[in-house]
Amino acid sequence: MKYPRSPREKIQGIVYFGRMIDKMRLMNAGELHPDLHANLGKAFDERCANFLGVRYEDLAGCIKAGLTDNDALTWCFENGVTPTEEQIEIWNAFMSKRGWNDDATATLIRRKQESGFETRDEIQTMFDYIDADEGRPVPPAIVS
Repeated sequence: MKYPRSPREKIQGIVYFGRMIDKMRLMNAGELHPDLHANLGKAFDERCANFLGVRYEDLAGCIKAGLTDNDALTWCFENGVTPTEEQIEIWNAFMSKRGWNDDATATLIRRKQESGFETRDEIQTMFDYIDADEGRPVPPAIVS
């Protein structure tokens, strides 16, 4: 079973999109880690699809048909919206800081406790948690 790439990795400057389509591909191949099955198409996946103005299910069909990362994002731009540089900057900042002093903080605290990460002060955002939970190093804090 495999995990998708880090949510921090960007496709054409957009965070999280690559992770979402990795999850689709891994699920199609029967290789997605079971911990991630319950939230497919929900939470951050749903936010990302909504940001791009497409239905998650439609994009998943395109991924199943074999689109590359860049082709999938181009499909989103053609069938949804093409965000401006400013909108991408706002999206990236919003997503990369989820869980830090916002309505997702309680979820982050709960997830840290469930994973035995209570003393890991470097985990300050949901992206930090995802990376730590999947065995990737947590980069230095971008917020303080």
